[in-house]
Amino acid sequence: MENNIQKIGNWFKNSISVRMVVVGFILLVLLIPLSAVENLIFERGLRQNEVIQEINQKWGNHVILYGPIIKVPYKAYKKERIFDERTKTYITSLEEEFHQAYFFPEKLNADVNIDTESLERGIYESVVYTSDVNLEGGYSGFDFSQQEISENDILWNKATVLFKTSNLKGIRNAIQIDLGREQLALKPQFDNGQLSTLASGFIKNPSVLQQGQVDFSLQMKVNGSERLQFVPIGRETLVHMVSDWHSPSFNGNFLPDDKSKKITANGFEAHWKVLETNRQFGQQFFDQLPDLTSYAFGTDLIIPIDDYQKTERTSKYGLMIIGLTLLVFLMIQIISKINIHPFQYLMIGLALVLFYTLLLSISEHLNYLIAYMISGVSTVGLITLYSRSILKSKKFTLFILISMSALYGFIYVIIQLENYALLVGSIGLFIILAIIMFASKKIDWSGQQRLHMAK
Repeated sequence: MENNIQKIGNWFKNSISVRMVVVGFILLVLLIPLSAVENLIFERGLRQNEVIQEINQKWGNHVILYGPIIKVPYKAYKKERIFDERTKTYITSLEEEFHQAYFFPEKLNADVNIDTESLERGIYESVVYTSDVNLEGGYSGFDFSQQEISENDILWNKATVLFKTSNLKGIRNAIQIDLGREQLALKPQFDNGQLSTLASGFIKNPSVLQQGQVDFSLQMKVNGSERLQFVPIGRETLVHMVSDWHSPSFNGNFLPDDKSKKITANGFEAHWKVLETNRQFGQQFFDQLPDLTSYAFGTDLIIPIDDYQKTERTSKYGLMIIGLTLLVFLMIQIISKINIHPFQYLMIGLALVLFYTLLLSISEHLNYLIAYMISGVSTVGLITLYSRSILKSKKFTLFILISMSALYGFIYVIIQLENYALLVGSIGLFIILAIIMFASKKIDWSGQQRLHMAK
């Protein structure tokens, strides 16, 4: 009986297949703490987003600018037939109704200057902006002919100017529009729509509208975050945008002119030109002003991959790093005939998992590069010292140090790449697999040589 037990023990000790199964099982067990670390990174990222949203709400959310628009009331008449009981006949009467006409400018030129700044709360940071917007343009004609409205039914003396924005709270100055030779103050009015409305009082000199040609100018300063957009309501809309932000993402239905677009480390400059023929709405609306925010265009002031995103991307390579490291130790064990206990494999795996908690916690206080270097050096140093006591060989210990340093350096390069991360990662993994395949050629996988020596 004792001889049989000893044979079984030797079989477990000398069998490569059993060792591979044990190491594979340890790798599966390590997925549990690795998954917990990934969940922790995700939760911290959500917390960061919540704090940034709170900061942005107090400073000013994304901004959509839509205007100016001239609103002119007019009268229309509705025929009604009323049955008269006394005469037993129908009497036709005209009921007077009031409607609104909305007119967009012939030309709309926007000159925009965006200054960004960082706001901090604890360990979190948000990028917000203050924008100086200068609008100029003009109106050319107010055509009521398509509605067959007579001149006498147009209430020119009740005409007003409207301006819509998504961020009323972010406006930092009293807004006035110069219309012809008249200055009109724009004040907020109650609105249930997606955009808030600023409206003027009645235009005091409506004759400028009846003449058909009137110019306007408007200046505003607005706080916002993440995004700034315009609705192209001019028959010809020109937007010139300048900012000190280095990572813009141009959005919406219209992109800036590629020839005039400039993006540098010090900021960007962009020009848009949108014509009436480029969009799916005209220059005037009657009765109701539709929501045209789907036609808005502008810029997202995106934050390049932040530290939480980088840490999350790094953690996705956790299984590969742990698997390759344990595989290196397994191959060293097979080649050198050094006995490595499963508990020692488990300790090495947990040290590799701890790298991600170090990276997460340190990156919340320092930048990602420094956090990665500290975490990587600590983890590689710990495993190298531990392997020195296990392997009892300077040659194998040096190999562990070089291979792990190269592996962590390779992962860092992949994380920094955005457009070529998949390509570089695939090529790197192919090279690693090729090295392992050729290195494993000299291994006696059947174990016959060790059994023969044992006999």
